[in-house]
Amino acid sequence: MFGKYFSGKGKEDFYLPGEEIKIDKSSSFGNFSYGSDPLLTCKNRLIFSIACFAFAYLIIAVRLFDVCVLPNLNHVEKTDNELSIYTRNRIKRADIVDRNGTIIATSLPTVNLYANPKKVLNAKKAAQELATVLTDMDVDDLYQKLTHKGNFVYLKRNLTPSQQYQINYLGIPGLEFENGEKRVYPHKNLFAHIVGMTNIDNVGVSGIEKELDERLTQSDIPLVLSIDAGVQDTIRVLLKEGMEKFKAIGATATLIDVNTSEIIAMVSLPDFDPNGKIEHQSDLFNMATKGVYEPGSVLKIFNTAMSLESGKVKVSDRFDATEPLRLKRNVIKDYRGENRWLSIPEILIYSSNIGSARMALKVGGNEQRSFLEKLNFFDKLNIEVAEKGKPIVPRRWGEETIATVAFGYGLAVSPLHVVSGYAAMINGGVYHDPTLIKDSAKIKNGHRVISYNTSKSMRKLMRLVVTDGSGKRANIPGYEVAGKTGTANKLSENGKYVDKKVRTTFVSAFPISNPKYALIVMLDEPKPLKETFGFVTSGWNTVPTAAKIITAIAPQLNVKANYDIDELRRNRIIEASYTRTTGAARTTGATRATGATRATGAKN
Repeated sequence: MFGKYFSGKGKEDFYLPGEEIKIDKSSSFGNFSYGSDPLLTCKNRLIFSIACFAFAYLIIAVRLFDVCVLPNLNHVEKTDNELSIYTRNRIKRADIVDRNGTIIATSLPTVNLYANPKKVLNAKKAAQELATVLTDMDVDDLYQKLTHKGNFVYLKRNLTPSQQYQINYLGIPGLEFENGEKRVYPHKNLFAHIVGMTNIDNVGVSGIEKELDERLTQSDIPLVLSIDAGVQDTIRVLLKEGMEKFKAIGATATLIDVNTSEIIAMVSLPDFDPNGKIEHQSDLFNMATKGVYEPGSVLKIFNTAMSLESGKVKVSDRFDATEPLRLKRNVIKDYRGENRWLSIPEILIYSSNIGSARMALKVGGNEQRSFLEKLNFFDKLNIEVAEKGKPIVPRRWGEETIATVAFGYGLAVSPLHVVSGYAAMINGGVYHDPTLIKDSAKIKNGHRVISYNTSKSMRKLMRLVVTDGSGKRANIPGYEVAGKTGTANKLSENGKYVDKKVRTTFVSAFPISNPKYALIVMLDEPKPLKETFGFVTSGWNTVPTAAKIITAIAPQLNVKANYDIDELRRNRIIEASYTRTTGAARTTGATRATGATRATGAKN
């Protein structure tokens, strides 16, 4: 029908009758003119081609818009404080960093090797070849996996780039690679009990990794902890030295900011390397947060604060400690007691069980229980690790319980409970939940437990324990250390207390005139040494260990030593020493002929 257009004859060609070309216009394209010249025909064809190309490019543009633009319409720029806004990231788990930005935990891209056993042609040969690359795997194990009944089985996770290249080079059919990521802990054991670890599927199974698993997997913003990596390292080194020196089976230390309860460092020994295999399951136990123990005499801090806050006891009051306190079922005695009436400062300085029990009985059980509840001593702490111990609380709160809790028995709490409560006793009276997150919202949610005046009195009393009591070995010049010791016997399997098997604790703060940091150190079953004269009480082991820690970390925390604070006290000691020396010299000179010189030397 298009003969006219495609015929080689022109208009002037001569046709014989019956040879005319007839065009059926009913079946032709209405948009084309058959009577026009060839130039117009070419123009129409060109327009049609352009329209086709334009339509094709329009389809491509729509597809590009759908792929590149629509998914990002809801994207919002984030700041460090907008932790609830989630974004897509090739690495699925966010980094964890310390307060200064040091990386504590991070994820690295890696590949996993898997196989479809149905596509493996020669499983035995493939297993032998793979074993030359995967040297840590046995040929039989590989063969067993390659002959698996299903169509999917993992052969090896977290391959190195070299292993991936060599396996590719083998050209074994049925093997495939899968993109993945591996959690890495650059500092190994240092933050083990804080950060915890993930399993082979990169899911948190302990520590922060488990407790904040959703936060770490749904946001690519690094999680900033309150921990200081440098301080953490210093405390761990010195705590380990103390643990080894006193041959303890375990130890823990926690340092917190007393005004915010941000945890600056938290160590529990023994620990583990989250990058490798766990040798002993006991290494996973976090003594600082999971372990609950009878803390011993450190509870006398809270008993004293509670008594003063009640108004029923004053600092100037005295209590009878001349003889043991006899109750219905128990007889309360003092360890190396003074056997006389004691003032409130003396009850703490000499750590009198009798005096503390009499104070608590005077106040009453209802106020005692209410006070301890305010310090969260009856509940698990709201801390960002999965391992949290629930305190063991007496069912009945009678006279026996009131007396025993007053000096540290009958109530079991974690070391973190103790140091968090201690911070409230000296920071002005406000309790904050401890936190491992920097600038946490918990800081603003503190509640008052004692008045400022009671807190001020507690500072002075705690300082006396270090200058004149069992904490003397922590009296570091310039840092105004204050604190309280505690030694608690451990229970045996049959429920009886065992002599010489103790947990020793020292909770301290510095500088006490303007408290900034609180530190708790605990040793589990320290052994008697020659230099401790056979004693295992706190003053001989945890106190000197804490003193070394404070001396080392104070400069790291920018706490400047003030050597003028004890100037008057030192001057008095020097003056007294000079007076004794001068008097002794005069006596020696006057009695030299009678041999008094030899007598004086023997006495010294």
